[in-house]
Amino acid sequence: MVLKSEIEKAVEEQREFMQNKPFGLTREALGNVGLSTNYILIITGIRRCGKSTLMQQISNKETTEIAYFNFEDPRVFDFETSDFTKLTEVFGKDIATYFFDEIQNVEGWEIFIRYLHDQQKVICITGSNASLLSKELGTKLTGRNISIELFPFSFTEYCSFKKIAVDSTSFYSYLQDGGFPDYLKINQKEYLQQLFKDIVYRDIIVRHGIRNAKLLMDIALFLIANTAKEYSLNGIKKTFGVGSTNSVSDYVQWLEDAYILFSVPRFSWSLKSVAVNPKKIYTIDTGFAQANSLSFTNDHGRLLENVIYLALRRKFKEIYYFSAKGECDFVVKEGKKISMILQVCTEITPDNMNREIDGLLEALTFFKLDSGVIVTLNQTDILTKNGIKIQLIPAHLWIKQLNEL
Repeated sequence: MVLKSEIEKAVEEQREFMQNKPFGLTREALGNVGLSTNYILIITGIRRCGKSTLMQQISNKETTEIAYFNFEDPRVFDFETSDFTKLTEVFGKDIATYFFDEIQNVEGWEIFIRYLHDQQKVICITGSNASLLSKELGTKLTGRNISIELFPFSFTEYCSFKKIAVDSTSFYSYLQDGGFPDYLKINQKEYLQQLFKDIVYRDIIVRHGIRNAKLLMDIALFLIANTAKEYSLNGIKKTFGVGSTNSVSDYVQWLEDAYILFSVPRFSWSLKSVAVNPKKIYTIDTGFAQANSLSFTNDHGRLLENVIYLALRRKFKEIYYFSAKGECDFVVKEGKKISMILQVCTEITPDNMNREIDGLLEALTFFKLDSGVIVTLNQTDILTKNGIKIQLIPAHLWIKQLNEL
């Protein structure tokens, strides 16, 4: 429970903060955003990726009377569902559009949001936990919401932010820096290290009441260090001496819910095989991965693969890797159709050519496709093998093509 006087102070200071907050870089996601009384707009993503800034950019387009509240404010740490009545009293009666930051901090928030929605109010909320939001939306707000995910800056956003050309040189810089907006302003890896600790502690350890915090931290750092590699729950269980694979599964799921990591399954037409086969792990941001691991020294290949995964993840939901005799990095599935097959390699050389091409060819043959792509750092070529055309394309050009789809 929070005193009404404290809510009043928080509302006033937050309003002033939002009014004086820099507008920031216009995000690509803004083009996909529209507010309506017909649905609740949900913006999810990792902490500090720019959700509040995007919300501000959306609010600046509104002509109606708006209200904003951030539930991360320490003065309202004990905010309960009963306090929503006080909050609406402080806002006043003429509010048509509501913006709420990190609303998942309040248990039972979805009841209040549904009430506002039933009153034909326009609502936009943000949250840093994918599973928590989807669970609550699925019970109380089914069919009443549209969700978008926000990531740290994409490569093209990074170039806009830095005011640099979109080319191979800037792409190499992006591999090292990643796209967290505040990090790009200060360029101190300690910021990303502290961000990792804050997210794990606040969004996982405290929320789920984990007693062995060090074990979770160690598993998270292990997975980050193994970005773009296969992992199995049983392998992690043995490595860290965890009591059961169910516990490991929970840890990985919670790290994914907080948007730190993403698991990519091995492709199979069998759902059972997809569930039991090893998965590949990717990290939310390459700068974030490097700041929290020493394993990427001179390993541009895994960083490149991670960036390509994130570019795909921004557009597609069903992403797999293919593995049989060889391996192909990405298979994109839309509905029942395989729409894209990609191999990722910093540079094709005589030493790795057969391995990289054969893995791609195996996947293309399996899916009965006659052309494929290998994304490189800065290599362009056209290869033909067994009647199949293979295009080598630099990552910065491939991302440009992807954005135009």
